Amino acid sequence: MKIIDFTDCQTVFNSYRGSEAKLALIYQNEKYMVKFPDPIRQKGREISYINNAFSEYIGCKIYESIGITAQETLLGIYKQSNGKEKYVCACKDFTSEDKKLYEFETIQLSNVELEKKPTSELTDIMNDIEACKLIKDKEKIKAAFWEMFIVDAFIGNPDRHTANWGLLVSEKSDQVEFAPIYDCGSSLCPLYMDEDMQRKLNNPVEFNNIVQNVYSAIRVEGKRINYTGFISSLENKNCNEALLRVFPKIDMDKAYEIINAIEIVSPARKEFYTKFLKTRYENILQRAYKKVIKQEMAKDSRKEIMVKNGPKRIR
Repeated sequence: MKIIDFTDCQTVFNSYRGSEAKLALIYQNEKYMVKFPDPIRQKGREISYINNAFSEYIGCKIYESIGITAQETLLGIYKQSNGKEKYVCACKDFTSEDKKLYEFETIQLSNVELEKKPTSELTDIMNDIEACKLIKDKEKIKAAFWEMFIVDAFIGNPDRHTANWGLLVSEKSDQVEFAPIYDCGSSLCPLYMDEDMQRKLNNPVEFNNIVQNVYSAIRVEGKRINYTGFISSLENKNCNEALLRVFPKIDMDKAYEIINAIEIVSPARKEFYTKFLKTRYENILQRAYKKVIKQEMAKDSRKEIMVKNGPKRIR
C-alpha cells in the first residue's frame, strides 16, 4: 500500500473541528482534511500521541467493504518544520458548494420542543430525528443510524457522539441524506502502543476483557451503552433489524486484507487488530445474529400455526 508524503501539498484555509490538529490540503486536485495524531489528554499515559491515523483509515475502509458510504481515506506522512515526521490520515472532503454537512448536534438544536441541551441519549436522538421537519424520510435516516451503530460495535468505536456523524444536505434541492461515515479515529484501541498490544495478546483474560467491554458514546438513561450487552439482549427492534441487514455483508477476509496491506503497521499491531475484529465478530455480532434469526423463525412458525389453526387455539 502506497504511503503518501503530504508535506509539500498546497494548504488552504479550513473550518474543521475536533480534538486533533488538522490541515486542509490539495492532493491530486482534490481537497483533503489531514488528521494528525491526537495528543494524549489522559493522566498516567506515557505516550505523547495516539494511533488515530491507523484507526481512522481502517475504520472507514471497513465501512466501505461492508457497502456503507464512508469518507475516502489515505495514509501518509507529514514532515513538520522541526524535522519530526508523523503518520497522518487524509480524509477526502465530501462536501461541495451544493452539499453541506450538518453534524447531528446542530440538527438537535433545531428542536425547539427540547427544553434542554442536546445529548447523546438514544431517546433524544430518535425524538430529534422525528422532530426535524426538514428530514422527509425519517425511517431511512434511522435505519442508517442503526447500521452505523452495528459497524461501530464491530470496530469498537466508543466515540460516536452527536458531533461525530451527521446529515448531508443539498442547499439547492433540500435533499437530506445520511452523511458518509467519518471520525472513526477512536476505534480499534488507538491509545495502545505496539508494546501494549503485544502484552494484551499475551494475556487472553485481559485481552478478552478489553474486547468485550467497549462502550458506545450513545446513552440509555444516562449510561453509556455496552455494545455487547445491548446487541445481545435483542431488546431494540431497530437494532435487531440493522444487524440482520449488516452482518451478512461483513467480509472478514476483506477486513484482514485492509489491515495486512499497511506495511508501516507492526506485526503485533496487525495481530491485535485482526484478533480484536475476529473476536467481536464472533462473540458479539455472530452470536446475536443467530439469536435474531432464531427469534424470527419462531415468529414465522407461530404465524403459520395461527393461520392453520386459528388464533383461539394458540396457547
